[in-house]
Parts: sequence; C-alpha cells; structure tokens
Amino acid sequence: MHDQSDIHRCLATFCLFGRQTVLQGTKGIPTYINEFWTSKQRQANSLHEIAYRACFKPQLPRFFIERLTAPGDVVYDPFMGRGTTLLESALLGRIPYGCDVNPLSDILTRPRLNPPYLAQVQERLAEINLSRCQHYSQELEVFYHPETLTAICALREYLLDREQQGTIDDVDRWIRMVAVNRLTGHSQGFFSVYTLPPNQAVSIDSQRKINERLGQTPPRRDVREIILRKTRALLRDCGERVCHMLQTVSPHARILTAQAHHTPQIPDGSVHLVVTSPPFLDVVDYAQDNWLRCWFCGIDPQSVPITIVSSVDEWREAMREVFKELARVLVRGGWIAFEVGEVRGGRVRLEEVVLQAVQGLPLVPEAIVINDQRFTKTAHIWGVQNQAKGTNTNRIVLLRRE
Repeated sequence: MHDQSDIHRCLATFCLFGRQTVLQGTKGIPTYINEFWTSKQRQANSLHEIAYRACFKPQLPRFFIERLTAPGDVVYDPFMGRGTTLLESALLGRIPYGCDVNPLSDILTRPRLNPPYLAQVQERLAEINLSRCQHYSQELEVFYHPETLTAICALREYLLDREQQGTIDDVDRWIRMVAVNRLTGHSQGFFSVYTLPPNQAVSIDSQRKINERLGQTPPRRDVREIILRKTRALLRDCGERVCHMLQTVSPHARILTAQAHHTPQIPDGSVHLVVTSPPFLDVVDYAQDNWLRCWFCGIDPQSVPITIVSSVDEWREAMREVFKELARVLVRGGWIAFEVGEVRGGRVRLEEVVLQAVQGLPLVPEAIVINDQRFTKTAHIWGVQNQAKGTNTNRIVLLRRE
C-alpha cells in the first residue's frame, strides 16, 4: 500500500480491535484517533527483548511497514536507539537502515540482525577465562560481588582486546550485547545487586545509598549462566523461517554511528519508509543512563554528541535539519512516520512543531495518527483530562515525499 488515498482509507476505516476511528484535524491535517496497535496483538518476536530507555513497541513500526512498503524495500530509522525499527523491518523482509549518534545503538542492534546459535554462544563462553582480569574496577563493588566483578572485567578485557585486534566476530558481538543488557537490574537475571531497571544505571554514590537503605550486599552471580539464560530467551522465536529471513536481508543492512542530519553514506533516493522517534525535550539523560554500559564497551560517554535541547524553538530547528536529510534520502512518494509522543503532560504538542519544521521542504504532511490503547473520550486524548503524567498514547506525524 503506497498510495496516499489508500493509507487515508485504511486509517479512517480501521476497526481491527473493535473501535471506530475518530477523525479530527490539526492545523488542517487529518488526525486519525483509534487503537491501531495494541497489547491484544500477538507478542513481538523475542529478539526485541532488549531494554533501552524511551523506546517504542515493535507493533508501531510494523503497522506502517506492512502498509507503506513491500518486501525488499528499505526502511530507515535515523534515531534507532535499540534498533526496534531495524529488527522489525528485517523480520518483515525489508532492508534495515539505521543511524544513531550513540555507539551503543550499533552494539545493541547489529547482533540481533544476525543472531548466532545457542551452541555457538555456549562454546565461546567456555573458551573465555573469566577467573582473572588485569584491571579490577573496585569502585563497582557497590553493584557486584567481587567474583562477579572479576568475571565482568575479564569479559570486558577479552571483548575490547578482540575489537582492537580486529578479530571480534558475530558471536563475540552477541555476547557483548547480552552482557551490556545484563549489567544492572532488579532481579536475579542480572549481574548486579538490586538496583534500577537495566535501561537506567544509577551512579556509584546512589547505588551505595540504595544498598544502605535496603541493607543489601551484592550476591555472587554466574556471568556465563546469565548470558546463556538471556540468549535462550532472545532466541526463543528464532525458528528456521525467521533465521532464513534475517540471513537474507542482514547482508544489505546499513548501520551508522553519526548525526541524523548528516548521513552521506546513505544514497539519494534510496529509502522507502522512515519510522523513527527522535529525542524529545530534555526529558531523558542518555549519557547518565548509559555510563556503565559505556564503561563496559570502552566508550567515553562525554564524547557522544547527543542532542538534548530544552526549548521548543531549538528542537524545531534541530528537527528541520534532520528533515532536510530525510527528504534527500527518500524516494519520491516515500514516507516518514515520525513519532513524537507527548511531552510535559500534554502541554507541548510536538506534532504541531513538526508541521512547522517541514514547511518549505518537499515533505507533505498527510496525517497525524494517534494510537491510544485506553481510548474513552476524544478530549482525554488531547490532554484535557489526560490519564496520567506523561502519556499512554503514540502520536505520529505521517509525511510523504513529493
């Protein structure tokens, strides 16, 4: 489904989950309100189960990929985060392109486009000596039992050495991805003592206070077993059909660590659909959340030029530069599904700011799509009586390249 009239018809008549679409307008743009994807749908593929701050559900990109592209088309996310759009695109037989200024995005995304077999991971882990390390980071004992921390430091040194020598392979990358995702958390499935969820590492001082308040000391964890357990969970849905699909498209994938407004590696007119969610207004401190992951991967978090803006005007100008680049890489007739969520309790409607940002560019605002899973009255969706601080909705601006 590529024609603009088709997508309008689809949105207007959508009733898969028993609700009728409400049609409104935003600055003259048709605004469709319904439950377009929902928790009632089948669960997403197990490969998605990697925690990352401020990521959307796989059902969001799937909705637009299925309706606006065909197998073999290129789907791109310029703010790819944990790679949800890329992975869902690959699972649907599309070619995944992605970009993020944070090098952790590549580390979390690339291995899941070409997952190894469990036996390969098991064999590799058995080969790595986790009983000794050259550099023991004692200050991290607030998170880890000394034996666990030794194993983590040894695994870190092994991976950094392999990367430096240029011998790191897909199995190593998978182990690194899983280890990064198991560094800290709030259950026995993580390397650490009880702390915040895995997408949000607290500081050493904050963890020390948590330990004192709860009267806890870090228990010994089996690093190998935790990595294998998480690997089993991630590969749960990787049957023959899924593996074949990923093996078919992953050689054509492009993953960049770069600023979204400057991606010369992506050819003009090569992308059929963009599905993305950009950084919002200074609501998430990515560098602070990821400091421990960066340590493990040998990344200086201060060197990552993540854009955090506090004013609507700054955000609009930053996004305008991104839209210029997206207009360049899109094919004529290609689409952008630009998810802007809801900011500051509904007082800032970024969908309206997006409409301002694309003025004068060859990008036509076709629709605003509002997905709400507990839709009651239209007024609730528009923030008049919002359900809670933050949002239970997705707000997507749908743009078409002229």
